[in-house]
Amino acid sequence: MPLSPDQFLGFLAAAVLITLSPGPDNLMVLGVGMSRGRRQGMVFGLGCALGCISHTILATVGISALIAASPLAFSALKVGGGLYLLWLGLQALRSHGGARAGNGSGQAEPLRRLFCKGLFANAINPKVVLFFLAFLPQFVVAAHGAIGMQTALLGLTFTAQAAVLFGLLGYFSGAVGRALQRRPRAGLWLDRIAGSIFVGLGLRLIIAR
Repeated sequence: MPLSPDQFLGFLAAAVLITLSPGPDNLMVLGVGMSRGRRQGMVFGLGCALGCISHTILATVGISALIAASPLAFSALKVGGGLYLLWLGLQALRSHGGARAGNGSGQAEPLRRLFCKGLFANAINPKVVLFFLAFLPQFVVAAHGAIGMQTALLGLTFTAQAAVLFGLLGYFSGAVGRALQRRPRAGLWLDRIAGSIFVGLGLRLIIAR
């Protein structure tokens, strides 16, 4: 079995909390849903989530190549990824929770175009590429073998949970947007939780090595 139950559940829990923390993707989904409707928000969110597939492919090919070429290079990638996650975590912990979902223009737009916008906005985002290269290796267990399969399954797991959460976010965008406006500290605490996860993963790897 490429992924153990503990490995899968630990990754899923971290992925869900990170996806829920206020960021460009989910705030865009909120903005589209609030201004254009539930259906549009859900379609845009699905596009954003499926954009992660391209990052999964890049991470799978890159990490597998590093393992085949040099275990030392893979270790260096994990350490570098740990430092990057630590930096992301500190940024989130320092956040003031000021993220807001915009109301958008409210103009009608074909669903296919909205889907493509979400897909390409995520797929060409270099920050998401860096995130996947830093985040996924932290949950790869070399002793289990099938490194490429582990990476692919982790990436697809992240994509699947993002599709579900973004779909729900788009559907309930109006209520969620109003809640965030009334309770700005909710976004602050989500940032704190995600930041703590990043810092914990980064420190665990750096100290372990």
